[in-house]
Amino acid sequence: METSSIKPPTWFWVVASIALVWNLLGAMAYVNQVMMTPEELQLLPEDQRAILESTPAWATGAFALAVWGGTLGCILLLMRKKAATPVLVLSLLGLIVQLYHAFFMTNSMEVYGPGGLVMPIMVIAIGVYLIWFSRSAAAKGWLS
Repeated sequence: METSSIKPPTWFWVVASIALVWNLLGAMAYVNQVMMTPEELQLLPEDQRAILESTPAWATGAFALAVWGGTLGCILLLMRKKAATPVLVLSLLGLIVQLYHAFFMTNSMEVYGPGGLVMPIMVIAIGVYLIWFSRSAAAKGWLS
């Protein structure tokens, strides 16, 4: 196992660790959504339930790619591997596909209102930042 001899600063480990926790929270949201029982689904407002029930498998798969790819990408960052970058790119692509479905193929804006844009914008920004962060770390010789 080859690791770069250039040691990253402490803040690298802090950022990568926080990013891993962030992505694990996303993975928990994914698991909660796909493991939702019919009884739990019935507790949701009708319009939210309709969106979840009509979500196609490809959009759920994109959600999985986004969260599990982000989690793996952050683990690779912590392992100081350059493979983190392409994995994080795939994660962002999964996110874009998922959000395309959510915002252009459903009535989610009607259901959640303009406030429903805050989290998706934040998630995209973090995804883009993590790609930049991994590329920057690789360029500085912190990843091998």
